Amino acid sequence: MTRANPASPAPCNEVWRHAGQALSRSLARSLAAATAVIMLAGCEDKNTFVAPPPPKVDVATPVQRPVTRYIEATGNTAPIKSVDLVARVQGFLQTIDYQDGSFVKQGTQLFTIEPETYRLKLEQAQAAEAGAQASLRQAEADYKRQAELVQRQAVSQSTLDTSTSNRDNAQANLLQAQANTKLAEVNYGYTKVTAPFDGIVSAHMVSIGELVGVSSPTQLATIVAMDPIYVNFTVNEQDVLRIRAEATRRGLTPTDMKQFPIQVGLQTETGYPHEGKLDYVSPTLNQSTGTLAVRGLVPNDKRVLLPGYFVRVRVPFDQEKSALLVPDTALGSDQGGRYLLVVNSDNVVEQRKVQIGPVDNGLRVIESGLKPEDRVVTAGLLRVIPGQKIDPQVTKIEQTQASSK
Repeated sequence: MTRANPASPAPCNEVWRHAGQALSRSLARSLAAATAVIMLAGCEDKNTFVAPPPPKVDVATPVQRPVTRYIEATGNTAPIKSVDLVARVQGFLQTIDYQDGSFVKQGTQLFTIEPETYRLKLEQAQAAEAGAQASLRQAEADYKRQAELVQRQAVSQSTLDTSTSNRDNAQANLLQAQANTKLAEVNYGYTKVTAPFDGIVSAHMVSIGELVGVSSPTQLATIVAMDPIYVNFTVNEQDVLRIRAEATRRGLTPTDMKQFPIQVGLQTETGYPHEGKLDYVSPTLNQSTGTLAVRGLVPNDKRVLLPGYFVRVRVPFDQEKSALLVPDTALGSDQGGRYLLVVNSDNVVEQRKVQIGPVDNGLRVIESGLKPEDRVVTAGLLRVIPGQKIDPQVTKIEQTQASSK
């Protein structure tokens, strides 16, 4: 049996092997560091700032089309005729001949007030008139006889004078009787209350069997004409001056101005579906309000407009053949007023102050500060500033986005 030699070389080999591995790892790290330094040194010359490309922004030229100028206001409707129906004779109300709130034609009977008494008074007056006619015929015959006798000198002149006086009195009595008959006819006609014009009658204010017309005329109901209907509104002083200047330019007289069309819309309606004409313009300006009272007359056969409505009103007074229009979204505002962002020939954004007009079919009219060939920024206003260069993307303003309001 043999024993191992404690001085065997195996442990020494293991030590050398671990030392070689450590040296290899150290050399690898050194080579990697040297390689990184060389690469960084080679990239130093190419690490320069590159500016971002100009932003893409939608631009478009303004729309050109004819635009009608309007005077816009808020008004209210009023009936052209409104009458209180009253009892003009005394008596008991006998009948109510209509339905409350119904539409009636002119001449329709609405109330009846105890006609029997007034019919008898009419017959009495007619009888008195017939008697007066008979007395006049008798007096005429007597006058003719006396006149013949005087010519033959059969009677005295005083007898003829008496006959003449009787004839004249008979004529006066007949005239009085005829007047009484007409008065009785009028009072008898008042027992039937009829509609003075076409209109809607309000609810009755008295009941059947009630005594009316005792001390003063008793109101029975109210009738209101609905077609056509008035539209009252006011125009401020600046608009009055503009209209008068335009009328002078076109050679229009005050009578011609009353033929201007008027367009009306309710608060809940879209656009201005009701059309009529100007009917009245006040001759003086209200100094306390600086406005001019104007009235229009609008057909209302379907009775859509009721008296007392608040309505939107506009009156066309001028037409521009080639106005410039842009979307409202293209407009900005600051302390100096309204502005547009316009792109010049170098594709640089400029801020342009403009004067705006009314909205026409969804697009805003630009009164001044814009040219037909200008390229207007229509989208992305928050991404551009004046003086910045951009990449314009030419688009077209869609007129189909127009609204009829």
